[in-house]
Parts: sequence; C-alpha cells; structure tokens
Amino acid sequence: MMHPVYLVDDDEAVCRALSLLLSTVDIQVTAFTDPQAFLAQMTRLTPGCLILDIRMPVISGLKLQERLTDSGVDWPTIIISGHGDIEACRRAFRNGAVDFLSKPIDEHDLIEAIQKGQDVLDRNLRQQAQQAETLSLLAHLTPRERQVLDLVAQGFTTRQIADGLNLSSRTIDTHRASIGTKLGTTSQAELTRLWLEGKGP
Repeated sequence: MMHPVYLVDDDEAVCRALSLLLSTVDIQVTAFTDPQAFLAQMTRLTPGCLILDIRMPVISGLKLQERLTDSGVDWPTIIISGHGDIEACRRAFRNGAVDFLSKPIDEHDLIEAIQKGQDVLDRNLRQQAQQAETLSLLAHLTPRERQVLDLVAQGFTTRQIADGLNLSSRTIDTHRASIGTKLGTTSQAELTRLWLEGKGP
C-alpha cells in the first residue's frame, strides 16, 4: 500500500515541480509552503512519508523534524537541501531521517528515498498494530495474573513464585494456565516476548 507523501517547502515552484514529477509515477503528494500550516493539520493527516526542505523561514526543516519527533510523530523523513551542509545532514540522520538529498533533486534518488520511507512506515505501523494487539490481550489478565506473568517473564520458577507470593504451587499453576489461555500461549519465550512488548519501547 502506498502511504501519503507530504512535501513541506516554502518555494512554491519546487512544490509544483516535485508534485508534478512524482505524479508521473503515481505518487500523489500533498504540498505545504508553510511549515506552520502543516503542523496545524498534523492531527488530521494519515501517517505518511515526509519531504522537508532544510531552509525555511520561521521553522527550518530540521526544527520541524525535531518538533515532530519530540511530539511522538515518527513518520519517515527525507530532508532536501540546496546547500551541502554536512552538519545539517548529520543532525537530520541523528533525528531519524531516511535520506538527505541535495537540490536539484535527482528523480531516481527521490523515488528510491520515498520507497525506503514507505518501507520504514510499513514496518513501524506493523509494530504499532502488534503492540496494540498485545496490550489488548494483556488487558484481559487479572491483577494477580499480571503479577504472576511479571515473575514468569523474569525467569522465576513456579515454586519461587508461590513462595514469593505466599501461595501454593497449585494456585500458581492455575494462574499460569489461565494466562496461557488468555494470551494464546504457554511458551516461556513467547510469554516473555508479550510481557516485554506490553512494556513498550
């Protein structure tokens, strides 16, 4: 699936040229000539790939990238620049940019960078969906089952968990069986993976 592409560049001619160029290969672009207009619409936009010009008045492409990262938006970003600024390039990659392209933009480089961004976004969205599913499963556990799962995932045996919680081993086995039913697995490794996934990054 092709995710949306958002171009933020204060140069209207560049916005038109790149939008036209990408439309010839069936990549539709929503262009913004004002970074603040883009930020104002962020909450209504579908996750996509960003193309940000590095030099814009008020908010530079790097500042915009940093602001999005700070607010938890991790959409793949391509930085474009008319200036070969190595330090800016380093900052962009430190902030998670998938590519840094110099103007005039080479068509093939841009399409390749967008494809890379699409792949990154696909992977991120899959991970988010998987984590949401795990959190939904974990939400069905009782507080005691969650407590037992925490200890199972940390490698404690049934006997150690029973002693630590002042319960019988049979009671812990019952809790473990219920956890296995609710989470769809009794594998120690899989239970540990779900536990870690539920804790988030």
